[in-house]
Amino acid sequence: MQAWFFSVILVELLDKFFPTPAFRLTNLQIINYPHLTLRHKSRPVRKVDRQLRDIVAEMFELMYAAKGIGLAANQVDLPLQLFIINPSGEKGSGDEMVFVNPVVSAPRGRCEREEGCLSLPGLYANIFRPESVHVAAWDLSGNVFDRRVDDMLARVIQHENDHLEGVLFIDRMNDVDRKTMADELLELEMELENKRLREMIPADSMIRQRLAELESQYCSG
Repeated sequence: MQAWFFSVILVELLDKFFPTPAFRLTNLQIINYPHLTLRHKSRPVRKVDRQLRDIVAEMFELMYAAKGIGLAANQVDLPLQLFIINPSGEKGSGDEMVFVNPVVSAPRGRCEREEGCLSLPGLYANIFRPESVHVAAWDLSGNVFDRRVDDMLARVIQHENDHLEGVLFIDRMNDVDRKTMADELLELEMELENKRLREMIPADSMIRQRLAELESQYCSG
């Protein structure tokens, strides 16, 4: 992990003194199921710049406004291996944590608990997950998070890490809950299609092009 940090610092310094044209992001929004990016497998971050730091700050604001405690990059239409957490869910309270290129391993135990998702507003289901996992990741300042976590923090980390793999909590529901939630999921699908028809969201081809440009900017090198 140390080599990754030094390469990021070098890229950030080069970007500061020799800036190059880049894909610029404005007006981030939380996207809802079944938006294409929610199923896009995120790629490792190879570059940290001012824009990425601004993105993370804006992600926290979006998360607090939506009354959430975690948010993954692809929930704001970004193909990056990055997610944020604040277990308190309140700005100015608790610990704001940023996980870049996380690796979740060594699961232990099994427990069931209710989960929801900011990209599936109003939907909740009981989900089984390991009770404890080991997590290794960077933050934007090069600090390493490398330890075993359990209980609620372990669950939130696993939930957000699933997002980076294109996995939603509904994929982990039992068959009974999935059937019970079918109408609500269909409503979200119809809402997205309506937005597409009204040109409130771009065509899938344009979304894929945008994701590829962002991957070239932040995930190459």
